[in-house]
Amino acid sequence: MKHRKVGTVMATDVVQATHDTPFKEVARLLDQHRISGLPVVDDEQYVIGVLSETDLMVRQAEAEDPYEPAKDSRWRKLLPGTRKRAVKAHACTAGQLMSQPAVTVHAEDSIAEAARAMAKHRVERLPVVDEEDRLVGIVTRRDLLQVFLRPDDEIRRDVLEEVLVQTLWLAPQTIAVEVLDGVVTLSGQLERRSDVPIAVRMTRQIDGVVAVVDKLHYRLDDSHLRPSDEALHGVTDDWLRKL
Repeated sequence: MKHRKVGTVMATDVVQATHDTPFKEVARLLDQHRISGLPVVDDEQYVIGVLSETDLMVRQAEAEDPYEPAKDSRWRKLLPGTRKRAVKAHACTAGQLMSQPAVTVHAEDSIAEAARAMAKHRVERLPVVDEEDRLVGIVTRRDLLQVFLRPDDEIRRDVLEEVLVQTLWLAPQTIAVEVLDGVVTLSGQLERRSDVPIAVRMTRQIDGVVAVVDKLHYRLDDSHLRPSDEALHGVTDDWLRKL
């Protein structure tokens, strides 16, 4: 199944910093370009970390207040993350402020893979690297959401071609496919009951699909058959065996 790649939605004009970029210059870059974070690279464009507004805020929050009474910090040194925050509290460069290792994606990764990486690591942007892991772009949550702007007729065409024809080996007119605001409704009769979840699952994987309404029924109930009892044939069965 074809999926849109990160490279099709990423920005290639990347605002970036180096290890020695001063704190104030980082703040200026974020403000000037109205962004909330940027990658930190070395001289060969390898991503060595990422830096966000949160990192700058931690630096400010952890800095000592000269008007507050001195605190006994001996016990605080034992707390998790204290040493890291202490370093950021005195950070003067991007290299001292940045979070590492950087979470990155490749231009050839699918949009779904990038979205999963963002959700897993709770980040709003991902540096995009090439096959040699050098920076080539940046992708944000907003960029990934572009997939849901696909026209309904384009989504319907993909369902017909990739699900009905290429996966289930059916004529396009076998099943009625309606798409409204990204919600796909599948109606009609399939040959076997086991084909129904395949059709629904594969449709959900089409880029831009918001939800699938299942109105499918079947001619033959093959749910009671063991794999060895089934007459394995066609691409549908090959797909099932690989699950």
